[in-house]
Formats: sequence, C-alpha cells, structure tokens
Amino acid sequence: MTERSLHLGVILTGAGGPGRPKTWLYDDLPLDSSVNVDWYIEQARVAEEGKFDLVFIVDSQFITPNSPPHYLNRLEPFTLLSALAVTTKNIGLVGTATTSYNDPFNLARRFASLDLISRGRAGWNVVTTGDSGTSGNYGRDEHYDYDTRYGRAHEAIEVIQGLWDSYEDDAFPRDRETGAFFDPSKQHTLDHQGTYFPKIVGPLNIERSAQGQPVIFQGGDSDQGRDLGAQLGEGIFTHGESFEKTKAFRDDMRRRAAEAGRRCDDLLIQPGVRFFIGDTDDEARALEQRANDMNWDFDRARAEFGRAFGWYDFSGYDTEAPFPDVREIATLAWKTRADEITDTALAEGLTLRQTVERFSAPKRGHFVGTPEHVADLIEEWFTGGAVDGFNIYLEQPSQFRRFVDDVVPLLQQRGIFRTEYESSTLRGNLGLPVPENRHTARRSQKVLA
Repeated sequence: MTERSLHLGVILTGAGGPGRPKTWLYDDLPLDSSVNVDWYIEQARVAEEGKFDLVFIVDSQFITPNSPPHYLNRLEPFTLLSALAVTTKNIGLVGTATTSYNDPFNLARRFASLDLISRGRAGWNVVTTGDSGTSGNYGRDEHYDYDTRYGRAHEAIEVIQGLWDSYEDDAFPRDRETGAFFDPSKQHTLDHQGTYFPKIVGPLNIERSAQGQPVIFQGGDSDQGRDLGAQLGEGIFTHGESFEKTKAFRDDMRRRAAEAGRRCDDLLIQPGVRFFIGDTDDEARALEQRANDMNWDFDRARAEFGRAFGWYDFSGYDTEAPFPDVREIATLAWKTRADEITDTALAEGLTLRQTVERFSAPKRGHFVGTPEHVADLIEEWFTGGAVDGFNIYLEQPSQFRRFVDDVVPLLQQRGIFRTEYESSTLRGNLGLPVPENRHTARRSQKVLA
C-alpha cells in the first residue's frame, strides 16, 4: 500500500435514481430491489468482499408522480442500515438525514445507536433538503430559506457532536466486584442555547462507540454548502464531471478546510461516478450506450427536470422557445442548481429542449472500458490529486460484480487500494482520527495546567 490510500463506496439506488428511470428493467435486478432487504444485504456483502469503505443510502421525503422509481418506494435509511449492520462485519454504513426536518436530539440518538449496533461503522450524510414540498409533510406551510437551512444545519451538527460526547469513554466501569456500574462524574449535560435550537439540555442517553463519533459526510455545492463541509464535514460527496473540475473542487475544499483551522487530510473527496466494464473498450461503450438509450426520454426528463425548481411544471412551455427564467421559484428549492441551469441557458441562448438535453440527457462517461482501462483512470485521478476515492452508482449488479472481481484486484496490485481492512471501524478504514471526548480533553488540560 502507498501511504495515501484510495477509498471506495457504493451507492445503492435500487430501481433507479435521478435520470435513470429504466434501471428496473435490467433482468439481474429484482423488480422490488428498492424495498428488498435481501438485495441490499447481498450488495453490501459484495462490496465488503471487495474491501469497500462504505455503503451509501440516499434519502428524501417528498415525491411526485415524476420522481425516479427508487424515490417512489424505498426503505427508510436507519431501519435499513440497522439490518445491514448485523449482516456485515467491516463495511461502513452511511445514511442520509436532513437537519431541516429532524430534531438534533433524535438524530444524535439514532446515529449513536447505529454506531453501537455496527460497532463503530456509522456515517451521517448531512442534507438540508432541497425538495421544498417536504415542508407539507412536516406541518409547515413553507420550506426554510437557503440561509436558514444552512444556519440550522451548522448548529445542528455542533449540537449533535456535543450530545455524542455526553459520556466520557470510561463512564461505565461495569465492575461487578465493586458494584460500580456508572461514574456520574463522567456524564455531562450540553446546556446548548442557540439561534435555531434555543435550548437543548442533554445528556444523550447512549455511550460513544469504538470510533468515538459517526463520520460526518456532506455534499452541498453552494458557497454555504462548501463552507459547511469544509468546517464540519469529513467525507465530501460531489460529481465527477471531469478531472479538471473535480481537482478544482478538491483544491477549493482543502483550502476552505485549512482556513477553518483543520487538517486538509481530514477531508476526503469522493465523487459519485458510473462505471461500464467490458472485455474491450468498444464492448463497454456499447453497454453504456444501451443504458443511455434505455433511460432517455425527453418528456420524462422534462418532468423530472422540474425538481431543481421545486418540481416546477415545464410542460406548458414551447420546447423550441428560449428557456424561461423562472429561477425565483427555486429560492426554497435547489437554488444553486437552478441558477447554474438558468445562467447557462441564458448565456448560450438555449431553448427549453436544448436545456433539458444539456443537463439531463445521459452523457458519455469517463470510466468506461476494459478493467485495465478503468483501473488506469482511477489511478490517474487519485494520484493526480483530483480525488481521495469514488462512490460508485450501482445500477446493474452484474457490472458491480465485475468491478469487484476485475478492477479491484488491479488497484490492489498497484498498491493504491487495500487487500484487507485496516480497522473494524469506518473512521479507521478511512484513515480519520478518533475525536477525543471534549470533556476528557478539558480534564486533561486542567491536569497539565
């Protein structure tokens, strides 16, 4: 192994995520894959066989008839990851949970429970919720604005990390001879008073796990999102559009982390990418083209395209007329994405059809070819400083199996990917430090003083 190690995750989107509405047609994918726990267990075990770092479960809580198939009918992350925790041994278990529609105490307790059940393999993908319609499912007339969402997220993470430190690591001696089950001096209230959460007392009623705290993942691309990730994130999800753009993103995030007083190496950048592997490069490209052709339908894409704009209906517009500037309706939705789409369309004079095609039509990917070619590209992006690893979208189980069987051994031979797990915890395998309990640290500082 090289001193710096590649990290791999797998994103399980069952019947098909955004832009992939026909994934469920693959005959090696169960028709009910998004709600089939046996399928998730099987894929997690394949990933574990390949020494992957983590399984990543995406989530959202608002749907329309135009939502992707996987979004229409899927398992809730905490329940699912708890099942995976007791049917796997080494792989990390990362779940999405929103800070906009969850109370920090409940989030802290659920992730701490998952972390104990999995013996230190839990991770939290922090989201602020871009689907503004979610508000209607939680008794609100309107979604939080952008600044409130990110302010709330920042405070929620700090509160939750404080609650995770409610007990010092030696708070429970559980000594039968002395009859000492618990040391009350090692239990601590939080007594938080803040802007978005005025009063949270604590303590949390659960101890820390072997990795100290669950790993924090984040994926926002706005300035607020990048700042949040740089200040409090440990793993960063992004899109791997090109080597140059991904490297620029990683450089920017590391710069922001340094400005926040953090070690740059404690921030791991893992873009989500798709792979197609064949015996020849041409065969792999044919597999990719088949998938792209199968999933592309303009009317379907236009309907799903409205998600960034709060599920706005673009069907009433002339497809050959200039793209309409309706970004104001995205203020409470995916504002950064809506601005990017609108700015590009207006600058280039694109029609509605051209805009949908530009941003939604399946594109030729980078990681397509023989196992050797794919391994070459992974090594190039990794050693070139564009990424710390990748998160693979699993669409065809047979293709994922081939990645594990044919690409992973090549990465291992080149010394950039593990042959065995280094640790029993997610932090350990990601090379991230165990955060010292703040109260223990404070106690140590007093002794030294």
